[in-house]
Amino acid sequence: MRGIKRLGLLAALVVVGLAPAAAAQAAAQPSTQDTQYLQALHQVNLFEITAGNLAQQKGQNQQVKDLGKMFVTDHTQLDQTVQSTAQQLNVQLPADPTADQQKVLDKLNGLNGAQFDKAWVTAQLAGHVQAIQATQTEISQGSEQSVVQLAQDALPVLQAHYDALVALAQTLGVPIPQTSASGTPSPGGTTSPAPGGTESPAPGGTGTEEPAPGTTETPAPAQS
Repeated sequence: MRGIKRLGLLAALVVVGLAPAAAAQAAAQPSTQDTQYLQALHQVNLFEITAGNLAQQKGQNQQVKDLGKMFVTDHTQLDQTVQSTAQQLNVQLPADPTADQQKVLDKLNGLNGAQFDKAWVTAQLAGHVQAIQATQTEISQGSEQSVVQLAQDALPVLQAHYDALVALAQTLGVPIPQTSASGTPSPGGTTSPAPGGTESPAPGGTGTEEPAPGTTETPAPAQS
């Protein structure tokens, strides 16, 4: 009888020991917001790595080449964290950029020289504004701490990229997206459409509106 009681006690301890683990696993289930952000940021990284390689190959301006190289390095490192976090949370990541991002890459592939430089900077500005907005949303609305922490770590990297792009855009005469007074892209703010109606790369699943194809550059001030 003692042996049976002892076995019963051990079984109970095993069940009790499993309970916290099961609870922790349940708590680690990411929300829709967390899942969509991981997927969107992964697609941003895929886009940025490809676009950065294009900048190094096709860019005429040395700053475009240099930024392209930096973006490849930074977004490759960032995506390693995205992939490991997604794996821990059992989140399936897309294999390719979004359809809109791929359209931008296809267009950039067909350009050269100064045309490429301006189109690349324009697409990068719009893409980074949207990525920053998506990241700010995750920081304020995310529920899974590991994903929120990822967004907090990603934000200064994305902001540094955006600031460098703004400086380069001013040099090349490229329109700059609307920003807040602090210089940070405004959450929910609209971005200036790309010249010639180039579609901006959406981070995917964030609900950010994209410029309508065929629209013009930033509107001129009203005539007095």
